[in-house]
Amino acid sequence: MSLRLYDTATRTVSDFVPRTPGQVGIYVCGATVQSSPHVGHLRPSVAFDVLRRWLTRNGYQVTLVRNITDIDDKILAKAAAAGVEWWAHAARYEREFTAAYDALGVLPPTYEPRATQHVTQMVELMERLVERGHAYTTGEGNVWFDVRSWPAYGELTRQRLEDLAPEPQSSDDVAYPGHAKRNVHDFALWKAPKPGEPATAAWPTPWGPGRPGWHLECSAMAQRYLGDEFDIHGGGLDLRFPHHENEQAQSRAAGFGFARRWLHAAWITQSGVKMSKSLGNGLLVSELLKTTPAPVVRYAIVAVQYRSMLEWAPDTLAEATTTWDRLCGFVERATERVGAVDADEIAKAELPVGFVAALDDDLNVPAALAVVHEHLRAGNTALAASAGNDAAVRAELVAVRGMLDVLGLDPADPQWARTDAASSSTRHALDALVQAELEARAAARAAKDWAASDAIRDRLAGAGILVQDGPDGARWTLAN
Repeated sequence: MSLRLYDTATRTVSDFVPRTPGQVGIYVCGATVQSSPHVGHLRPSVAFDVLRRWLTRNGYQVTLVRNITDIDDKILAKAAAAGVEWWAHAARYEREFTAAYDALGVLPPTYEPRATQHVTQMVELMERLVERGHAYTTGEGNVWFDVRSWPAYGELTRQRLEDLAPEPQSSDDVAYPGHAKRNVHDFALWKAPKPGEPATAAWPTPWGPGRPGWHLECSAMAQRYLGDEFDIHGGGLDLRFPHHENEQAQSRAAGFGFARRWLHAAWITQSGVKMSKSLGNGLLVSELLKTTPAPVVRYAIVAVQYRSMLEWAPDTLAEATTTWDRLCGFVERATERVGAVDADEIAKAELPVGFVAALDDDLNVPAALAVVHEHLRAGNTALAASAGNDAAVRAELVAVRGMLDVLGLDPADPQWARTDAASSSTRHALDALVQAELEARAAARAAKDWAASDAIRDRLAGAGILVQDGPDGARWTLAN
C-alpha cells in the first residue's frame, strides 16, 4: 500500500507509515451532544469512515475511537432551559447522533467513550501535569494549563503565543470571578461548579469538586484507548484551534507522543458560510432523511474530497439522487443478467488501478468516482450487447460494486436495501411511466410508424432516459 495523506501539522502530503505494521490507531473527535445533528456534523465522521474502510480493505487492523462529549456549558444551559436533567438531555441527543451515523452507513467505532465515564483518567493526567509544572490551581476546583510552560505551544496551527488575541479562545477559557488565571491564554483542565449548576455535574478531585474542561477529555480518552502515541487524530477543520492545539500541548507536556499525524475535514458551507446552528443554516439529518434516501445524502458528502469545502447548494441532493439512481440501476440490471455476486467476492475483488491510485492520493474521492463512472459506462455498454457478453457484464458489476463498497455506497449492501425504500418507490414509479412509453413505441414499430417510434425515443432521451433495443425487447437506463 502506498497511501499518502496530508498532515495538518506539517502542511504536507507524505507516505503514511503506521507505528505498528498492520495496525492503525485513529482518534476522531465526536459530538458534543447538546442538540440535534445537522449534515455538517456528519461530514468528518463520513470522511474518516472512508479512510477506515480503505485501510481495512488494504489489510490493516484499524482501531477507531470516537468520543462523546456529554458534559459541557451548553449541555448544562440547554438542559436547564428545557427543565430536564443534564444527563437526560445528553442521552437524548447522543441517541440522535447514533441514529444519524447509522443511517448514513458510518461503521460503528471500535470504542465510543463518554467523557463522564473517564474522570479517573482525567484526574491522573492532571496530576501528571501539575507534578511536571505545566498546570496550576486558582481556588478550589479550578485547574489550568500554563501555556507559557510549554514552549512548543502553537506548533500544530503555526501560531506564536504573542500573536494570539488576548481574549479567551473558547468557553472553557473563561476565568471564574476571584480566581483569575495567570495568563489570558491558559486554558481550563478542570472547572469549579458555577452558581446554579446541579450538584450531579461535579466530581471530586484532589483540587476540589468540578467538571472537566473540553480539551482534557480527549487527551485522556485517546491515551486510555490508543496508548501514549497513536497514528492519526482526526476531526473537523474548526477544531484545529484551540481544541486540537490544546490537546496536543497538554498531552505532550505530560510526556506522551500523542498523535503522529493530524487530519481535518473541511466544512459544509451554505453560500460560503460554515453550516452551524448558531447561523440558522443547519440542515438537520432527521429532516433530510424524511425526503431523501440516506445513501443519496452520503453520496453528496463523500463526493467532495475531505479537505475541500463542500458547498451545499439547492441542486446538491438532486445531482446526488440522479447519480445514485444510475448506480442502482446498473447494479440491478447487471444482477438480473448474470446473477447475484457474493459479498465476500466483492470485498476481495481486485480494484481498478486508477481507483486505487486516487484513494492512495490523500483520499481523492472525486478522481476515484471518475473511475467508477468509467466502469459504469462500460457495464452499461456490455448490458446493451447480446447475452454472450455476460462475462464482461459480471466483471464490470464486480468492479463497480467493489469500488462503491470502499466508499460505503454499494447499492447491493443490505444497509441500503433497508433504508432506500423512498428511492425504490421512485424508481418503480418511473419504470411504470417509461414502460408505458416503450409499449407505445413497440406498437409504433410494429406498425412501421418509424417517425412515431423515433419521436418517443427522442422524447425519452430528452428526459435523460436511454433506450436499448435487444433480442428480448427494449430496456431503459438513465443517461450517464
